[in-house]
Amino acid sequence: MSTPSPYFAVCPRGLEAALSEELGALGARSLQEAPGGCGFAGPLRVAYLANLHSRLASRILLRMGGGPIRSEQDLYDRVRAVEWEREIGPGQSLRVDVTAHRSPFRSLQFAVLRVKDAIVDRAREQSGTRPDVDRARPDVQVLAHLREATADLYLDLSGEALFKRGWRADKGEAPIKENLGAGLLALSGWAPPLPLLDPFCGSGTLCIEAACMATRRAPGLDRSFALERLRGFDRPLWKEICAEARAAIDDRADFEIVGRDISTQVIAIAQANAMRAGLSEALRGTRLRFEARDAREGAALARPGMVVTNPPYGEQSNPKSASVSGMMSDYAARLKRDFAGWQAWMLSADRALPSQMRLKESRKIVLFNGPLECRFFRFELVQGSMRRTPGEST
Repeated sequence: MSTPSPYFAVCPRGLEAALSEELGALGARSLQEAPGGCGFAGPLRVAYLANLHSRLASRILLRMGGGPIRSEQDLYDRVRAVEWEREIGPGQSLRVDVTAHRSPFRSLQFAVLRVKDAIVDRAREQSGTRPDVDRARPDVQVLAHLREATADLYLDLSGEALFKRGWRADKGEAPIKENLGAGLLALSGWAPPLPLLDPFCGSGTLCIEAACMATRRAPGLDRSFALERLRGFDRPLWKEICAEARAAIDDRADFEIVGRDISTQVIAIAQANAMRAGLSEALRGTRLRFEARDAREGAALARPGMVVTNPPYGEQSNPKSASVSGMMSDYAARLKRDFAGWQAWMLSADRALPSQMRLKESRKIVLFNGPLECRFFRFELVQGSMRRTPGEST
C-alpha cells in the first residue's frame, strides 16, 4: 500500500489530470490522482503556492492522520490520537464535516459527533479549554473521509472554496464555477496570444479566467485563507509568496479575449466582474471586450482563434429544449460559414448537441458541472465540412 500524501487538492471530477499537471508546475511531488482530486507532497511553500495559484482546485487539505477503523470507538480513538494542538489553538472555533465511500457506519451525523467529541476531549486534556463549534464561520475546519475500513483526517487550508476568487458580486444566469471555467481553458489547450471568443459568456467567467491567466494574476490574491488562522502559519513565508505573485502580474500582456451575450444586463455584470478582478487596463485597451450581441449574428474576430463556451441547454423534458436546439442549429450554421479555421469547444449536459449542430466532434471529455454530468466537445471548423450525416449517433 502506498503512503498517503500529506496534502490533497480537491477538484471537479474530470479535471484530475489537469490539476496534477498544474500542481507539478508549482513544485509538488509524489502526485497521486484520485477521483475528485490529487494527492501531493512538498514543503509548506508548495501548499501555500497551491492555495494562492491553483486555478483548478476547489480546496487544499492537510492530512493530519488516519488509519484502519472497524467501529465508532476506533474512529474516536483514531481522531483523539492526532496532535490537533499543533494547528488548532485554544479558543479557536471548529467545524467538522464527514464524507464517506462505503462507510461502515449507519449514520454520518453520528460519525461527525464522534470526530468532534474526540477533538474536543483532546483539547480539554491538553489545554484545559475546549473549542467552540461554529458551523457558519469556523476558525478551523476538520474533514474526515471514511472508507469501508479506514479513515483519513484532514485540516482545510483554504476556508472558502478556492473557486471564490473574490471578484464575483452577481452570478448572472446559470454560471459555471471559476475553477471549472479555468479547467475548460486548460483542457482546450488555449493560451495567449491566440484569440478567444465566448459567444455565450453570461457573467464573464471564462473570459475573466482567461484574462487572469494571460496577465499572470494569481487567483487567490484578493481573498483570505484558513491557513492564515492555523498555529503553524508561517507569516513571513506567506508574505514572500504573495509579494512574488503581485510582482509577476503583467498588465501589458498581448491577448484578445471577447465575450458576447444577447443580454445587455448580463454584459454589464460581466464588465463589472472584470473590473473587480483587476482587469480594468485590459478593458480600456480592448484586449478584453464584452459585447451585447446574439451569438447567431456575431462575426468572427480579425484572425482565427478558439471558441470556448458553455452554451445554454435544456433537459429533454424541458419545454425550452426545442428552442435551444433550434438556436444551436442556427449558431452552427454561423460557425460553418464564418469561422473556418477555428476550433470550438463546448460544454453541455446535452449529449445530442453535435447532432443538433450537424457537426461531428473530434473529441469529447466527460466533466461534471456540480452534480451534472456533461460532455466537453471539440469541433474542428472547416467551411462546409464536419457535417453529421442524418441518423448518425452521438
